[in-house]
Amino acid sequence: MFFNTISFYAVFVVFLMVYALLQHTSRTLMMLYVTLFSLAFFSRINPEVAMLLPLTALLSWSMTRHMNECKGSLRFRWLWFIIIIDLLPLLYFKYTNFGIDVINTLFRENFPMLDIVLPVGISFYTFQAISHTVDVYRRHLRLKMDFLEYLFYLSFFPLLLAGPITRAGAMLTQMRDNKQIDSRLLYTGLWLVMMGVLKKCVVADYIAQFNNWAFDEPLLYNGFELLMALLGFSIQIYCDFSGYSDMSIGLAAMMGFRLRENFNLPYQSTNISEFWHRWHISLSTWFRDYLYIPLGGSRCGRWRTYFNNFFTMIIAGLWHGSTVMFVLWGMLHGAALVFHKWCDRLFLHRLPSNRWYITIPSWLSCQIFILFTWVFFRSADTSSALLFIRRIFTEFDIECIPAFCAQRPMWLAILFLAILAHSIRERWFYSLQELFIRLPWLLKTLLFLIVLQLAIEFSNSEVQPFLYYKF
Repeated sequence: MFFNTISFYAVFVVFLMVYALLQHTSRTLMMLYVTLFSLAFFSRINPEVAMLLPLTALLSWSMTRHMNECKGSLRFRWLWFIIIIDLLPLLYFKYTNFGIDVINTLFRENFPMLDIVLPVGISFYTFQAISHTVDVYRRHLRLKMDFLEYLFYLSFFPLLLAGPITRAGAMLTQMRDNKQIDSRLLYTGLWLVMMGVLKKCVVADYIAQFNNWAFDEPLLYNGFELLMALLGFSIQIYCDFSGYSDMSIGLAAMMGFRLRENFNLPYQSTNISEFWHRWHISLSTWFRDYLYIPLGGSRCGRWRTYFNNFFTMIIAGLWHGSTVMFVLWGMLHGAALVFHKWCDRLFLHRLPSNRWYITIPSWLSCQIFILFTWVFFRSADTSSALLFIRRIFTEFDIECIPAFCAQRPMWLAILFLAILAHSIRERWFYSLQELFIRLPWLLKTLLFLIVLQLAIEFSNSEVQPFLYYKF
């Protein structure tokens, strides 16, 4: 039961009515109700490991409370012990087969792969658990959470599948305030859910069909078709993940919780550093606060800063998936961040940032780099990725463009509209959101039905899972 199914929203409407009633009755009952619903949601998706999440919560919460009572070096040792305990399930479920594959490759062994079921969202709630422990250790989170509050925070179903990664302090304050659902926040949430459905069910799922064919069998397509598939995948992964984030933030808003945005028009970035301030913001800030800065950040000299950037991006790549391709993708982005910082130190900081002849080449070079690194993110192995790129440059056939346009007019139309929508200014999007909030409820209902009908018309016969839920 994913966020892009009608059955989920039918259940959510009933859930929300009971939730609103319990909000007026008792905060404890409300939290217990949401927690039980979240755990049921998790167990329905992952029945084999249904107890993993509550056990993780119990261990992490109890050990963090004990750590908070310790002092000096003992407190520090407890911090590392808790982080390791939190990471162990993630390392086992996500990276055991990766480790076996590396050993087999390096030592020419033939150890069999294990049949391991990866719990959905394990990377996200593990990172939330670690951030809570570290914030308590740093005394950034001074309010103590009881176990029900902590389990509510860790299992909150809008965030469970694929984030955005949310800090305990932000959730705890809103839990304790227990503000009643207001119409403005409810309609803001409905707007975000509608945007998420359009991105995921209409754009991402539809253009994914051709993208998958091209990436799975690049030898069957010429360079132009592969370039279009690559452009299509860049829009697909953005609309898929930002669409999920919109739904997640929207569902939370309809329950009275305000969450930070997770994407901010990333393809408008003019350099790779800006891209990572706009793409998957919750993960970027998590790695900045809990890995990059503890490594020394930019405080330990130029070369150490370069290393910290590069190493952080390798870990970010490995976080996305337990294959060499994700590590390579992280290394490419790490190298690009180092190169950008090096160039900025040498000459970029002297260039005017408000000149079109600087902005356009910067934007274009940044987008070309991001576009071609997606090949390594999507391809099964390096040979497939290099073949894909090589055919774009060596088998580019302009004569096939009219035939491609004739065969896939709807695919091109959706791709063009998605690119155009991503090109708007941020304030225009918020103006549209404000306009929707002020519309009469009848028009809101009509627009929601139109979005729902579009999703039905463009959807495949089977529900397509979110790309990021497996991370």
